[in-house]
Amino acid sequence: MSEPNDATFDIVILGGGSGGYAAALRAAQLDLSVALIEKGKLGGTCLHNGCIPTKALLHAAEIADQTRESEQFGVKAELVGIDMAGVNAYKDGVVSRLYKGLQGLVGGAKNITLVAGAGKLVGKNVVEVDGKRYTGRNLILASGSYAKSLPGLEVDGERIITSDHALTLDRVPSSVIVLGGGVIGVEFASVWKSFGVDVTIVEALPRLVAAEDEESSKALERAFRKRKINFKVGKPFEKVEKTENGVKLTIQGGETVEAELLLVAVGRGPNTANLGYEEQGVKMDRGYVLTDERLRTSVPNVYAVGDIVPGLQLAHRGFQQGIFVAEEIAGQNPAVIDEVGIPRVTYSDPELASVGLTEAKAKEQYGADKVKTYNYNLGGNGKSQILKTAGFVKLVRVDDGPVVGVHMVGARVGELVGEAQLIYNWEAYPAEVAQLVHAHPTQNEALGEAHLALAGKPLHAHA
Repeated sequence: MSEPNDATFDIVILGGGSGGYAAALRAAQLDLSVALIEKGKLGGTCLHNGCIPTKALLHAAEIADQTRESEQFGVKAELVGIDMAGVNAYKDGVVSRLYKGLQGLVGGAKNITLVAGAGKLVGKNVVEVDGKRYTGRNLILASGSYAKSLPGLEVDGERIITSDHALTLDRVPSSVIVLGGGVIGVEFASVWKSFGVDVTIVEALPRLVAAEDEESSKALERAFRKRKINFKVGKPFEKVEKTENGVKLTIQGGETVEAELLLVAVGRGPNTANLGYEEQGVKMDRGYVLTDERLRTSVPNVYAVGDIVPGLQLAHRGFQQGIFVAEEIAGQNPAVIDEVGIPRVTYSDPELASVGLTEAKAKEQYGADKVKTYNYNLGGNGKSQILKTAGFVKLVRVDDGPVVGVHMVGARVGELVGEAQLIYNWEAYPAEVAQLVHAHPTQNEALGEAHLALAGKPLHAHA
């Protein structure tokens, strides 16, 4: 859409990532005029440096493992090697097609003016881009996140890298230290191990993926040991030095680990510096923008969505928040988003998927005597046996109440989290889910079996 002369809009959005572009598309559907400001590429971190390219790498890694292990299925194949140029071409092709589709969606919306350039808040309702001002009756801050580092860790993009650099590596390194055992760290560790790299994860917290249920963490750690992925937990980083052939990391207690590369995977920080937020009265905390449950900031008619708002840094959270704010501005009074009801997936091998409360959190909230759990082992699931995957579906429920947590480990369990989030968000009781028919043989059946057992009528499981 061409730019109007007065450059005044119903909504001005700063950032065209998941939260920003979702808000723009929904607002346009609701007949609101939108200026969408983006300094890089539409789609932001998720499309270009996060969810999509990393999952493409993980799929290539899965193909490598399937080829390497094909004989156990009676198929004779040989893994000759990993062609990183080919892997990158495949990954970039996926990103490119999605990017073109997104450009078409946004560009074709009659109510959206796409503004290329770096924006800055210069008034309570004004964003400036390259000297031109865009006034919004409402503003949405959606400036996203960046790959964080730690004090004393100088990222050089060559030996000490972030996930951004890891996505464009033109070779398979011989060895990598992954600093950080959260989602990003374990996903890259999983990819590299499948590509034949010697991997060591160093994590300061007591377990890998520490935000997940403790049983899920333990299952992942068991699987990683089996895959010969090294990890050291409860070991804070002390210092890093460059060596002749790579890097040497010193961890608490003086122990050292050496490798060709060090991936810094200590999470993502909010992209809010030098954007004028605080100067215009927006309340912040350690770089994050503070909002109420309706995503309103401390400044009237200014909202914030996505990774800059404290909470889970997930693209689908950004999408939902963007849609919510567009509908809020349009006067539709949408239902508040339950953050605990947002599904979470770690796409390592094995995958982890969860929604709702962990067992520990549920006991904290409801009292230990009021919480019941059931763990259904995938060993009893036909499709999981066909896939030769191990893992479980764990349910957390309130005694005589609904299921308040679903935690899954195993190949492809990320695809099961759709039903799991319906169970949590609709406050379903085990007996209600037990009435539903789950197709056989599917992994989805494992969810049904777990609820049958928790309802007191197990089929292919022990009560």
